Amino acid sequence: MKKHLLVWMSAALCGGIAPALACTGIALTARDGSYVQSRTIEWANSALESEYVIIPRGQQLRALVPGGEADGMAFTARHGVVGLAVVQKEFIAEGINEAGLSAGLFFFPQYGGYEAYDAARNRSTIVDLQLAAWMLTQFSTIDEVKAGLARVHVVGLYPGSVVHWRIGEPSGRQVVLEIVDGVPHFYENEVGVLTNAPSFPWQLTNLNNYVNLYPGSAPDRQLGGQTLRPTGANSGFLGLPGDATPPSRFVRAAFYRATAPQRATAFETVQECFHLLNNFDVPIGIDHAEGECPDIPSATQWTSAIDLTNRRVYYKTAYNNTIRCIDLSSIDFGSVGYQSHPLDRVRQQPVEMIAVGQ
Repeated sequence: MKKHLLVWMSAALCGGIAPALACTGIALTARDGSYVQSRTIEWANSALESEYVIIPRGQQLRALVPGGEADGMAFTARHGVVGLAVVQKEFIAEGINEAGLSAGLFFFPQYGGYEAYDAARNRSTIVDLQLAAWMLTQFSTIDEVKAGLARVHVVGLYPGSVVHWRIGEPSGRQVVLEIVDGVPHFYENEVGVLTNAPSFPWQLTNLNNYVNLYPGSAPDRQLGGQTLRPTGANSGFLGLPGDATPPSRFVRAAFYRATAPQRATAFETVQECFHLLNNFDVPIGIDHAEGECPDIPSATQWTSAIDLTNRRVYYKTAYNNTIRCIDLSSIDFGSVGYQSHPLDRVRQQPVEMIAVGQ
């Protein structure tokens, strides 16, 4: 575990982690009331070696402290959890518990900041990359998370790394948690999207710069003696930013979500989320100078959609675009063992050949 952690820290501090992480989150509600939270996760320096993790009720867990030692607070899982982890199984980046609470982390560089680490408070200290796992194992509602957070000290696992969190309930309520200067701030997220820095309130203010955008096509207009006509469909979105920076992705995700048709069922909504997030796949080449790309398929390493209402985790990866599902109702969290498994059993799936009859 320590070896993987040190590799991650080295890449973060020496390789420049900030331009390499570019997560995008979108939430949708079906007409039948089902609520789905979806997201991408990016890392452009190497394969994240992601796993799905099963945490049973009653599992004894221990938080890490800066430097990677398992010397932080001890806690026992009150709820069973299914999570998607990066680097190592302790770092759940997105997950859900059996009560329907969902939580995930998004990189938040430069604008957030935790309290200073104090080894004398290790018994109530947890690192940022384990906070989602702690929330999911301990609580069933957002309000419980808010109350519980006041009793712990959140610190950074390594210098220069800061994240913020998206937390959701089956009711459709979603909040964003950002810790700035050591102070937690919770924001109700009614726009239903999240990316990275700057802060969530700044992202909402920035949407005002695109008040002129609307779905559909712009009408013809006269400019002096010249008639101006749209050159193609969707001219109402002319000016929507298309780059991969967090502010641009936030704007694009907000407009795509707002104009997406509401699907009838949970699974149709899951499919809609995957379709929307296909627009946010980050090609590996744009994050690196020419000729310096690592040998991975994409900066977008996996995409997930979690059905909070029916307690199902769906995901696909850069190596295998087949959508897979973990149904929490099929797991007995009272007897299952603590376990983790690679998201991809094999890295490359063969192409299915279609037999065409004569």
